[in-house]
This record gives sequence, C-alpha cells and structure tokens, in this order.
Amino acid sequence: MFGGRDEENMSQRSGGGSASILGAGSHFSGTIKARGTLRVEGEFDGEAECNETLEVGKTGVVKANLNVKDAVIAGKVFGNIKATSRIELQSGSHLEGDIVTKRLVIDEGVFFEGNCKMGEKQGQQPTPSHKGSQPGKVDINQGQKPRETVTSK
Repeated sequence: MFGGRDEENMSQRSGGGSASILGAGSHFSGTIKARGTLRVEGEFDGEAECNETLEVGKTGVVKANLNVKDAVIAGKVFGNIKATSRIELQSGSHLEGDIVTKRLVIDEGVFFEGNCKMGEKQGQQPTPSHKGSQPGKVDINQGQKPRETVTSK
C-alpha cells in the first residue's frame, strides 16, 4: 500500500502536493474540499471539490456532484462532473451523469449515460438536454466541425 506504484503515480500527477485517499472498505457521506489529489477507492456520497485531480479507483463508488480540475474515473460515478481541464473515463468505468469539460478521453469498454458539454465555455452548469440530443447518445460536436482529433493509444 505505502510506497507502491499507484501512490507514486498519484504524487507525480498532483505535482508533488498533498494527496488524500478514501480507502477500499471506507464510506464517507458529506462534502469534501481537497487541495491536491483526491483518490476514492471506497464509497463516497455527497459533494466534492478538488483543485487538482480526483481519481476514482476500480473499487470506488461515488454518488456525488464533482467540481474538479481533472477527473480520472476507473470505478463508478453517479452524478455530474464539472472539470475545468480534463475528464478521463478508463476501461471498465461506469458513469451516470452529465459532464462539462474542455477535454474528454474515453477508453473502450466504458459505460456512460448522460450529456456531455465540451469547449472553452465550460463555466456553465451541465444542462439536462440539448436540442436534438437523445438520452444515452453523445454528440460532442453538436453539428459543428471538430476542434481537435481524438486518437487511441
């Protein structure tokens, strides 16, 4: 657990700053405001603000609205995510909620149900629906030409 590869990677992502961990088998209900990186391997219900990266590990279950800089999701999230920089949905992750972000990475094997809003005007709250959108469908360009190309690794 301590000194392992995951902790080293998390420290590098947080720029060497503080890291908070809600471990597997733990449950927390309420509001979390974290400086640095927050990693959830247990269960969390409520609201979360994180000025760096929020990581939801494979065993993590989050039922909350999240306001973060970056989000890396490998577990389950039920709620909206607003990320000022980037959201990454890793293979096997499960997300039910709306997302607002500048950049989005979705691996193969992800379950995502909700709306996605991308671009520079991401300061607005997620909207329940867009004209012409269908539940479970994501139109990240909404009829506009793509601004950037997403390629697989």
